[in-house]
Order: sequence, then C-alpha cells, then structure tokens
Amino acid sequence: MPWIQLRISADEETAEKYSDWLMACGSQAVTFIDAKDTPIYEPLPGDEVVYWHNTVVMGLYDASHDMDKVIAYLQEIHPDKKDMQYKLEQLEDKDWEREWMDNFHPMKFGERLWICPSWRDVPDPEAVNVMLDPGLAFGTGTHPTTALCLTWLDGLNLKGKTVVDFGCGSGILSLAALKLGAEKVIGIDIDPQALQASLENAKRNGVEERLALYLPAEQPKIKADIVVANILAGPLRELAPVIIEFVGEKGLLALSGVLENQAKELQIQYGQWCDMDEIAVQEEWVRLSGTRK
Repeated sequence: MPWIQLRISADEETAEKYSDWLMACGSQAVTFIDAKDTPIYEPLPGDEVVYWHNTVVMGLYDASHDMDKVIAYLQEIHPDKKDMQYKLEQLEDKDWEREWMDNFHPMKFGERLWICPSWRDVPDPEAVNVMLDPGLAFGTGTHPTTALCLTWLDGLNLKGKTVVDFGCGSGILSLAALKLGAEKVIGIDIDPQALQASLENAKRNGVEERLALYLPAEQPKIKADIVVANILAGPLRELAPVIIEFVGEKGLLALSGVLENQAKELQIQYGQWCDMDEIAVQEEWVRLSGTRK
C-alpha cells in the first residue's frame, strides 16, 4: 500500500505536542528524528524523554488520506499559524522490512572478525563470525565508532581475558570479544532494553554463559584486562573515574563515540591514568586507546 509522509520541524518543547496533533489527524505512525545529527541519550527508566533541539516529527498516512485537510488543521492550531514548516513526501509502495534486511550485509573488521546479520549466510565459516540481529538497541557495526572498536578488538590477543563493555548497547562489542577468545565479558548499560538485546544476541551466538549484564546501579567492582567504552564524549568525560576503575594494572582501554575536535581533551584526561596511543580516525570519529600505568 502506498503511503504519504508528513515532516514537521519542531524542537524539544514542541515535538511531543506535534506528535499528538499528527495522531489526532489520522497518522498511522509517528517517528522523531534528529534534524542536525546531534547525539541524544537514552533516558533512564522512568525519566522523561528529552528530544533534540532541532527535531523532525514524521507522520505516516495512507495515500488516500485527505492531506489538504490535515495541513489546514495543523496550520490553524500551530502557534505561528501559517508559518508551520512542513514537507509532504510520497513513499514508494514496498516491503520496508524486507528492504532494510536486504541492505544489511556481512561486514569484516580487522583480519579475523565478521559481523553477520542473523538472516544471512556467513561469508567465511572459518573466520570469527558474530551473528547479530539489530533491533532493540544501537550497535550494528555500521557506525564508525563501532567499527573502530571492533577493529581494535580484532587486533588483540583476548584468550582468557576479562573484558568490560561499558555502554554495551546491542552487545556487539561484547560478542566480538567473546568470539575472539575472551573468557568473560561484563556488559553495562543504562537501558534495560539494551541488556535484553545483548542477552538475545549472546544466546544467538552461544556465548550467554560467559556474558554478565548489569545496570549501572548493580555493576560489580572488578578489575578487567580490557575495557571498551563506546558511548559519547560527554559521558566519557563525566564518568572517567568510574570507567578507569575497571581497568586493571597494565590493562588496555579503548574509548569511542568521540569526534575529532573532542579527542585531545579526552586524551589528556585519560592520560592521567594511561599511556595513550596514537588517535585512530575514521571519517570524523575517533578511537582513543591506551595502557593503564
């Protein structure tokens, strides 16, 4: 069935209101996207959702819906009356889930590691293959920050090591570490859905018995051989004392989710505790790594 998509420009104060308006006008679904690619944090359970300062609210309508009437109604109730910024788009009639699945291909990182969608055959049965079913949480390997961390893990000897994955998301880094030989991985995330996604992906890969998952309030006090934190520069800065406590003597640390213009400050901050390596860059993103002094 063909669809029409209505996009309205909003901000953190008006996004929820616009969503209600679109639903009231017969929208089949409403989606929020970031208009300027600014990161947003997943809220803690029970916390209020905070939207981006520049948000696009998208409503999906059946192609037969009277969009002239919808636009007229929205303009009438819009605070600026006729000054509502919007765009109508005709969407091609296709199986969107099938389209998405067809476009997600196996990806290789480093020399040994492949990340493979669970619905595709592995390209190299002799390689280290992580079967991933992305859905509930961020982390498919397609983003440069994840790719940088996967390549770093592939270059390590993880046999018998204990790894902490701080901000585990879908569990992609945890699973990669376990498949690459780590004895145990501790995954930590503020989002219960991320922990659920990590567990389901671990079961799919047969490594769930070596993966322990925790919310921050429950996280154990442990010294790990390797710590990886692929989050964002803000939390990496604010949570530095927490993250560094997981790194054992001579342990290895990798940090990502950092833009190039944020890297130097964090390298200096973590340089208090670690001998830092040269910064690795992919597109505009970086990975910082080092060894605990």
